[in-house]
Amino acid sequence: MDMRQLRYFIAIANEGQITRAAKQLNMEQPPLSRQLKLMEQELGVVLFDRNGKRLQLTQAGEWLRERAIALTNQFDETLSFVQELGEGVQGVLSVGAVVSCISLLPPTIRRFSEKYPLVTFKIQEGDHFLLGELLESRDIELIVSRLPFQSDFQSQHYSVLPLPSDPFVAVVPAEWCPDDDRQSMSLQELVRFPFLTLKTDRTTGMHNQIFQEFKQHGLEPRILSECSSVAITVSLVANGLGVSILPKSVMSSFASPNIRQMSISGAEFQSEVGIVWLKDRYLSKSARHFMAIIGE
Repeated sequence: MDMRQLRYFIAIANEGQITRAAKQLNMEQPPLSRQLKLMEQELGVVLFDRNGKRLQLTQAGEWLRERAIALTNQFDETLSFVQELGEGVQGVLSVGAVVSCISLLPPTIRRFSEKYPLVTFKIQEGDHFLLGELLESRDIELIVSRLPFQSDFQSQHYSVLPLPSDPFVAVVPAEWCPDDDRQSMSLQELVRFPFLTLKTDRTTGMHNQIFQEFKQHGLEPRILSECSSVAITVSLVANGLGVSILPKSVMSSFASPNIRQMSISGAEFQSEVGIVWLKDRYLSKSARHFMAIIGE
């Protein structure tokens, strides 16, 4: 059995059908069926239970799939390493970012592109769990994330490069702040207004941190909106619907005369940020240089 056959097997296991797997592999169905039959004959085991057109992995098939994915990933990363020995920094760098970290990318990409103009970026946005899946499947190399990173895998599965902490700021409608010289608001003042929180169904770390800070001061905000979009949350603030607390870096992309950004008096708490990658994965030259630049 060779690497090509392992890739065939993985495609069939992922699709559950010979027809769909052949389409994904850009090949005809009969040759793929023959390859599967040859693999089963060579191994002396049945890899799939046939249930009509649907193929279900047997116990032996499940075992092979797990190891086949690991082998093909290791093979691809080995080839990448060898190829990079004789090349400069080029190719495609796939980066994921949580919604509240998107604003960290433009200045980093600008500085990176000035040094390494042959690199093209592929950028994915999502919550911790989605990005964790993309990292596991090797669709992305790095994640720019709020910490701690939450996913379906244990924290020991990842390596983390901490970045400078990001202070939280109060984001309030400008019309509620007639005093233009005012630079801060307290949690006691903020709690009087409807609160707009940045939160997804599964990623709640930043939301919990903010509300724990309120709780430590004996306060409980009235939530008007839970939203996974920074843009929508800021838009609601700009339209006078409530206040929010967001990392300061987020607001660099949302300047508006309808919004006031203030420090939070009496509550100096920070949002932790970092780069996350698979602990056992080879990182490309591009990824290593990107990490060096974003950490400057």
